[in-house]
Amino acid sequence: MKIQHRNLIAWVGVALLSIGLSSRTVGQTDTNIPFPELKKQQEQLTLENSIAEQQLRQELAKLTAQKQRLELENGIAEQQLRKELAKLAGEKQRFELENGITEQQLHQELAKLAGEKQRLELENGLAQQKLQAEVAALQAELDKLTKQADLLAKRATLKEAERKARIDEELAADREKLEKMKLTNDLATAGIADKGRELIQREQELKVRAAELQTQRSEFELQLARLNNDLDLRVKRDLWKNRVNHDIQYTKEPFKDGVLTISDRRIALNGPIWMDTADYVVERIDYFNNQSHEFPIFIVIDTSPGGSVMAGYKILKAMDGSAAPVYVVVKSFAASMAAGITTLSKRSFVYPNAILLHHQIAGGIGGNLTQARENLKEMEEWWKRLAAPVAAKMGISLDEFIKRMYQNRSTGDWEEFGDNARKIKWVDEIAQTIQEESYDKNPDAPSAPGGSPSHLASEPVLQERVDTAGHRYVLLPRLDPVDCYYLYNPDNYYRLAP
Repeated sequence: MKIQHRNLIAWVGVALLSIGLSSRTVGQTDTNIPFPELKKQQEQLTLENSIAEQQLRQELAKLTAQKQRLELENGIAEQQLRKELAKLAGEKQRFELENGITEQQLHQELAKLAGEKQRLELENGLAQQKLQAEVAALQAELDKLTKQADLLAKRATLKEAERKARIDEELAADREKLEKMKLTNDLATAGIADKGRELIQREQELKVRAAELQTQRSEFELQLARLNNDLDLRVKRDLWKNRVNHDIQYTKEPFKDGVLTISDRRIALNGPIWMDTADYVVERIDYFNNQSHEFPIFIVIDTSPGGSVMAGYKILKAMDGSAAPVYVVVKSFAASMAAGITTLSKRSFVYPNAILLHHQIAGGIGGNLTQARENLKEMEEWWKRLAAPVAAKMGISLDEFIKRMYQNRSTGDWEEFGDNARKIKWVDEIAQTIQEESYDKNPDAPSAPGGSPSHLASEPVLQERVDTAGHRYVLLPRLDPVDCYYLYNPDNYYRLAP
C-alpha cells in the first residue's frame, strides 16, 4: 500500500506539473494567434485537465476500495485467529479435564488394588499363622504319641506287634493328614503369589498408561507454550507500538526559542487546592528530589481557582526547600492561591493567552464581635504573608498592589493575560509552544494490567454535586480552625461544608 501511495503521489505530481505547464503555455501563447484559436486551445486544455482529474479520482477510488478490502481481510484474519485461539483454549480445558479424570481413575484403581493386595497379605498371614498353629499342635500330638509308643513298646508283651501296628496306622494317618495340610498351605501360598503377580502386572500396565498420558500432556503443553509465546510476542509487539520507545532527554535549561520542554518530572495541580492536593504535590517534589537534584521539576496548572492558604503555603515551602529547581507552568487559568504559587515560584512559564488573577483574601467571618476581630486579624496576617512577596516581586508596596487591583476592576479581581502578566512580573517567561515528553503511552491503547506507581497516581479530585435548584457545585473540605480559603469563586460553584 505504501508503494501504491507513493506512485499515486508521483502521478498526481506529474499531472499537476502538466497542468501547470499547459497553463503556462496558454499564458505565453503568441499574441498573433487569432482569438478563436486561443479559445479552442483553452477548451482543449480544460478538457484534458478534466479527464486527468477524473482519472485521478478513479485511481483514488480504486486505492480507497483496495484499502477497505485489505482492512476487511485483516479483520477477518484477526477474527479467525481469535476463533482458533478460543478453540485451542477449549481443547486445552477438555484435555485438562480428561487428564484429571484419568488421573483420578488411576488413583482410584491403584488405591483399590493396594487395598486388595493388603487384604490378601493379611489373609495369607492369618492362614499361615493358623497353619503353623495346627502344625505345631499336630507336632506336639505326634511327639506325645511317639513317647507313648516308646513306652508301650517297652511295656508291651504279647500284644506289642498288634499295638505297634495300630499305632503305626495312626501315625501314618496323622502323617497323611499333616501332608495334606502342608499341601493345602502350599496351594494357598501359590494362589497368593499368582494374585500378587497379577497385581504387579496390572500396576505396571497402569504405569505405562500414565506414562502415555503424561507424554500426550507434555506434547499438548508444548503446543500450548508455542501458542502462548506467539501471543506474548504479539502483545509485546502491540505494547512496543503503543509506547514512545526512546529515553527522555533531561536538560537543565528546558526553555529555548519560545519552546518549553516538560520532562516526566511533572506534577499536575488542577482544581481547588486543599490539604490532599498539597500532600500530592509535596510527595512528588520529594520523590523527584530523591531521584536527582540536577534537573528541574514542573508543576503544571491547567486551571485552578486557588484554595486553602495553609495548603498553598505548604506547597510554596516545599518548592522553596527543593534542591532541584521547581518551575510552574500555567496553560489556561490560575487564580488566587494558584496565582500566588505561580508568581512566587523560582521560575514560571505561561501561554500568551493564559489568564492569571490576583485579588484579596475573601471569606465569611462568624462568631461574636471579639471572635470576628480575631478572625479578621488572622486573615490580614495571612494576606500580608502571601501578598507582600508578590508585591515585592512587582516592585511596589502592598497598599499600591491593593489599589491597582481595584483600578483594574471594581471587584478587586485583577486578571491579566499571560503576555501582560509578564510585563508586571507575575510570570517570568512566555511559552509559545509547550512540549510534554512525559506522555509516552498511546492514550487510545487499552490500559495495561496492574496499578500505576504511587508517584504517578491520579491527582486528588473533588466530587461535583447538584443542589435542589439544579445548580452544579463542589463541596470544599472543612478547613483547620486557623485556615481560610483564597480562591476565585464568582458563581458560588465552590461551597463550604456545613
